[in-house]
Amino acid sequence: MNSRKSYLTFDFIIILAVLCLSVISVCFIYSSGLNSEGVNTSIEFIKQIIWVVTGFALMALIIYIDYKYLYDFAYYIYGVCILLLIITLLVGNKVNGARSWLGFPGIGIQPSEFTKLATIIALSAFCTKNRENIRSLAVFLRAALIPALPMALILAQPDLGTALVYIPIFLVILFMAGAKIRYLFFLVACGICVTLFTIIPMWSGYVLKQETLFVAVFSKQLLMLAVLGAGILVIILSAVGWFVFKKELYYWLCYSSVIFSSSLFLAMMAQKILKAYQIMRLVVFLDPSVDPQGAGWNILQSLTAIGSGGLVGKGFLQGTQSHYHYLPQQSNDFIFSIIAEETGFLGGIFVFLCFFIIIVRAFIIANSSKDSFGSYLCFGVIAMFFFHFMVNIGMAMGIMPITGIPLLFLSYGGSSLWTSMMAAGILINIYYRRYGFKI
Repeated sequence: MNSRKSYLTFDFIIILAVLCLSVISVCFIYSSGLNSEGVNTSIEFIKQIIWVVTGFALMALIIYIDYKYLYDFAYYIYGVCILLLIITLLVGNKVNGARSWLGFPGIGIQPSEFTKLATIIALSAFCTKNRENIRSLAVFLRAALIPALPMALILAQPDLGTALVYIPIFLVILFMAGAKIRYLFFLVACGICVTLFTIIPMWSGYVLKQETLFVAVFSKQLLMLAVLGAGILVIILSAVGWFVFKKELYYWLCYSSVIFSSSLFLAMMAQKILKAYQIMRLVVFLDPSVDPQGAGWNILQSLTAIGSGGLVGKGFLQGTQSHYHYLPQQSNDFIFSIIAEETGFLGGIFVFLCFFIIIVRAFIIANSSKDSFGSYLCFGVIAMFFFHFMVNIGMAMGIMPITGIPLLFLSYGGSSLWTSMMAAGILINIYYRRYGFKI
């Protein structure tokens, strides 16, 4: 096949969507740096231009290298990223209360961003190698260790938002690989229960403003231990009943009790590890008015910015919420709020369309992949893109809790952008080689 025909197999649609998002990113990071007098007080947009250019170079490099090599070196890539996370914990720089950066102030990398992609690669390689036994509980538990290790290291920084991204990546890849639904549901149920059990004490203090017996179960250490002990007893008795009588009722009773007991134990740990402001972010998600001058401020100002944009927006560089700096972290966490304020509903829809195109193309590439490894890689990237998109924009619109994760391709930051660009490069790489072509 001649080179002209083979180059037509590139997915230029993804490249165009990424280019559009990158241009939007630079424009509105520039806008976020303007003050109320229209004077630019930040050089963030210049750094973003550099990161966009180098990001496209990284994308080209990823496309050039056959993705089969990612399978061969999957665990080495993963190991290097884990090592970087450990080094970050020991000597990293603190930014916004989290020790998550390596380098110098203003110049550095965030290893947790690159580890997302490394985890996708390692999980995809693991599922490809063990696809015949993926329904086994032992294989499922071994697979769970791959995201669990970076999650633990990232939570220790502490960075709850970034740690959460690894959960959908794991669930989606394992689901597509054919893992048992009951195992996946167990993790989802535990995640929901842990979140609820963790925030109940603080939520009751701000909303109910009284402590009931139900609330005390999740806030008093002795009561929590007593309930946990009762849960473990139920697990033991139901397990014995299952082995002796072989009735489904005992199995599901044991299954439910393990979910409850595990969630209660993890909630106890979370209440000790998580900072008060992190738990408060979940509380104000339920009702921002409980702390309008504190944790609820970001959501209220973001809603004001988005709502004031109307259909077509106030015009580029004409936003007020950003120029008066009512939005904290406005160039990264709340970049969508600035876009919506200045370009309105139509501008927001265009951003939605770009992400929709990338995700739909990723699904198509996953289905056209000639091997399971390529397919799992695509689904892992889809999970990462979709989770970031839904949580960040949902956060800006007040329908998701504030977790501090960036909007990929748009938020200010080199590590996040490079990770996104490399992930897009992997998608194009797999699409290009779906018929075995080589550059």
